Amino acid sequence: MLAKDIKPGTVVNYQAAPVLIESVSVQSPSARGAATLYKYRGRNLVTKQKIDITLKGGESLDQADFERRSVNIMYSDATHMHLMDEENFNQYSLELGDVESELRFITDGLAGILALIYNDECVGLQLPTTVELVIAECDPGVKGNSATGRTKPATLETGLIVHVPEYLAQGERIKVDTRTAEFLSRA
Repeated sequence: MLAKDIKPGTVVNYQAAPVLIESVSVQSPSARGAATLYKYRGRNLVTKQKIDITLKGGESLDQADFERRSVNIMYSDATHMHLMDEENFNQYSLELGDVESELRFITDGLAGILALIYNDECVGLQLPTTVELVIAECDPGVKGNSATGRTKPATLETGLIVHVPEYLAQGERIKVDTRTAEFLSRA
């Protein structure tokens, strides 16, 4: 796969391990004949380490033998989260420490969760880009504050704290971006 074709969300082989590309930046040359540089920030799916990759325009990386499978969360115990494939009913387990950042967005019945499968082993989760969560606790809204752009912290049902507009109250459903953990809109 050529450097210009690698986009965020692509999984490539880099140093004999699968790397999920999270961001891409392009540096155009200022001199004639110089090569365009593609800089990638990724995460090794096996070791969970961040990796920076720089390629010239003509260089390439192999796409990983990798699969995304739609899964449901069966249950969580003290150390692991247990998942079931929706198509072939295979079961996978992930350590809770490996999915700590994703746990902030996961509720019962959340649809659209994808398991990242590498060599028939689950190495991570990919959540939908937006999820709907209920505000569990926040300061009460003051009448007349809806015209201002001020925000207040709100604790959601999963324990995640986000800044929401002042007019929102406890018990309302909101949409949250799973990539940035920011408030998007009312649900």
